[in-house]
Amino acid sequence: MMHSLKISLQASAVLLAAALTTGCNQANDPGLEYAPEMYTSIPYEPLSQVGANRVNPMGINERTPAVGTIPRGKLAYYTHIAKDDVETAETTLNNPYAYTKTHLEEGKVLYSRNCQHCHGEQGDGQGPVGIKFKGVPNYSAGAYKNQNDGHIYHVIQWGRNRMMPHGSQVNPEERWKIAMYVRALQLGKGPDGLADMVKVGSPNANVPTADSIMTSGQMKTNPTKAGSNEMSKNPGAGDPARNGEAI
Repeated sequence: MMHSLKISLQASAVLLAAALTTGCNQANDPGLEYAPEMYTSIPYEPLSQVGANRVNPMGINERTPAVGTIPRGKLAYYTHIAKDDVETAETTLNNPYAYTKTHLEEGKVLYSRNCQHCHGEQGDGQGPVGIKFKGVPNYSAGAYKNQNDGHIYHVIQWGRNRMMPHGSQVNPEERWKIAMYVRALQLGKGPDGLADMVKVGSPNANVPTADSIMTSGQMKTNPTKAGSNEMSKNPGAGDPARNGEAI
């Protein structure tokens, strides 16, 4: 009797050891889970789509905004200019910020974070991504050197050709400051051109471009308008859409 009991205990121990060994070898099975509600929340979480929400449309946890509404505090976030209407942006959008050293330095930092990987440190399209995929323009060449703040702001918001929209990544103030720094790169002096861009006076004072710098060092009165007239006479010149380029 004792012998059979001993054999039974030994057999049970062997089976238990085998089961434990087999269980340890199953890497995909975590076994018992302590406080599973910490991993899978019982209440609905707004950024999680685990499980089916039986209340909201399409089973999502976040409610979609009503069509045509703007979030509180975001009224100035949108220009309400169509993404394919950059001409209207050029003529109606004015930079509300003055060309000061502080604003240009902030624009330089924002440019390095959001634009430099494609457009390059000098604005010549020779960033790591621009070199690989080609077609990124040189800000100081052709029609690009006369694009005004409104044009640049609109392209940052909506994108153009292969350039994706950045409106959700940079707010309106940041877009204007990036546009300021891009205008500095249009001078062809790269980061060293900031001093030439600082203007004293109203925020909407005329800003120099590469073509508007005369030998005497004086600035023409309205270089942006002159550049726009030049493009209207020859609409095909430097057209990004025709060349497959970004701004």
